[in-house]
Amino acid sequence: MLSRLLKTRTIATAIHRHAYTNVRCLSTFDKHKDVFHALGLDKSNNKGVFDGEWKGSGNIVPSYNPVNNEVIAEVITGTPQDLDVAFEKVAEAQKIWREMPVPKRGHVLLTMRNALVQNLEPLGKLVALEMGKILPEGIGEVQEYIDILEYALGLSRTLQGSIIPSERPGHAMLETWNPLGTVGIISAFNFPVAVYGWNCAIALVTGNGTIWKPAPTTSLCAIAVTKIIAQALKEHNLPTSLCALVTGGTDVGQALTHDKRAHVLSFTGSTEVGREVGKIVQGRFGKSILELGGNNAIIVTEDADLDLASRAILFAAVGTAGQRCTTTRRLIVQESVYDNLIERLKKAYAQVKVGDPLDDGVLCGPLHTRQAVDVYKNVLNRVKQQGGEIIIGGRVLEDGPLKHGNFVEPTMTRVRPDMEVVQNEAFVPVLHTMTYKTLDEAIQINNSVAQGLSSSIFTSNPSTIFKWIGPAGSDCGIINVNIPTNGAEIGGAFGGEKETGGGRESGSDSWKQYCRRGTCTINYSGALPLAQGINFG
Repeated sequence: MLSRLLKTRTIATAIHRHAYTNVRCLSTFDKHKDVFHALGLDKSNNKGVFDGEWKGSGNIVPSYNPVNNEVIAEVITGTPQDLDVAFEKVAEAQKIWREMPVPKRGHVLLTMRNALVQNLEPLGKLVALEMGKILPEGIGEVQEYIDILEYALGLSRTLQGSIIPSERPGHAMLETWNPLGTVGIISAFNFPVAVYGWNCAIALVTGNGTIWKPAPTTSLCAIAVTKIIAQALKEHNLPTSLCALVTGGTDVGQALTHDKRAHVLSFTGSTEVGREVGKIVQGRFGKSILELGGNNAIIVTEDADLDLASRAILFAAVGTAGQRCTTTRRLIVQESVYDNLIERLKKAYAQVKVGDPLDDGVLCGPLHTRQAVDVYKNVLNRVKQQGGEIIIGGRVLEDGPLKHGNFVEPTMTRVRPDMEVVQNEAFVPVLHTMTYKTLDEAIQINNSVAQGLSSSIFTSNPSTIFKWIGPAGSDCGIINVNIPTNGAEIGGAFGGEKETGGGRESGSDSWKQYCRRGTCTINYSGALPLAQGINFG
């Protein structure tokens, strides 16, 4: 099942890419030479495997600019055989790393952090060029990696277990948290830097090595990041194979998922694929961290600050062209304020500038692939077929200066919460709006979908707030009040419930998922009392 799902997506992407390969020559690379040269990237011969040395024995895969579907550069990808060697190299490097005192690991992470700061602007521009998000978001994504490295630096001085009272005299009980070994990381296209950063930083501070398999369409970002991290490891005379990279397609992802040497597998992607990944990893008794679909909602009550709510909703629904896992997909509004709020949003939507993500004033860049444009069309057709209406937007921008790219209008619809189209997440900038009468009804609508990532409510009523965050409130992993569904801080655990997968990344005590927990009992009494008062003669 997993192979079929991944293969279907790979074939669809290949068809799309082939159709647009000859639209332009490599002008994107030439126009932004300074970015690529600063990050050590070339037009061709970018090797997509790193296990202490750069190599690649797989297919040559082009990377594309979603603004115009031009080829940016080419990458020599990896194979399952390359992955097999990388596992061996990471395991050897991790034996050295795990013995390093944790605060010393923190010094290495500080060097990584400083290296990313030095490359913040070119790496942020590369994210904008290859993924398609606007430049402030591209730079913000790199900043997330910087922030989580700072957080991990703090953890290097504060990681701790528990001292547990023993019922036996002359005994001490404590918990130990030791590294598991190798963490496999499969990341999605929409955050080609930050998601790896969350996992890598926490995996490293807890003493593990990593193998990264990025999305095939954002391999240049992965290569650039790996070069930066490898140089930081080299400065500390550590084996650079500690953070390995194997780019590639379905075969590499399949091999990484099945391999028992990936003691933890962190997967970010769709619920459909994540369900199969979870089964495979559980079947080999590995540990998985799944961060899957969202279908997030914002509730707006009649006592909410509508100015605050409308500003939050705009970015939450339109930012990254609707391609965040925390994008707001559903807007649930108390019926007495619905018309007022929608008018505010219509005015705001009309002012959103769609275009090249590197241009000043642009708030919404392109969708990542032409297939996403087809998803956009399909969603709007289903809205109409199921009795909904389009309030604003609804057009694919196929004329004028944007005609060669993957541009669409940010869109709002008016729907009923029970429609099939509302129950399923689509990774495009379409916001489904609906009304409710009572708070209980609004919460029920929020909780009625299969996914449970992020949720938010806008209200000025304290009793509403505490019901929302309590046992009869939101069933999501992220529960916000008077802020949108996106923009999570790295200090809190990131992830969701139900078909979002249950994994947690980034802050709080997420670090424990990358560790082997041990309950340790030490007898210093010289006697042998047994637990529960058992006397064995």
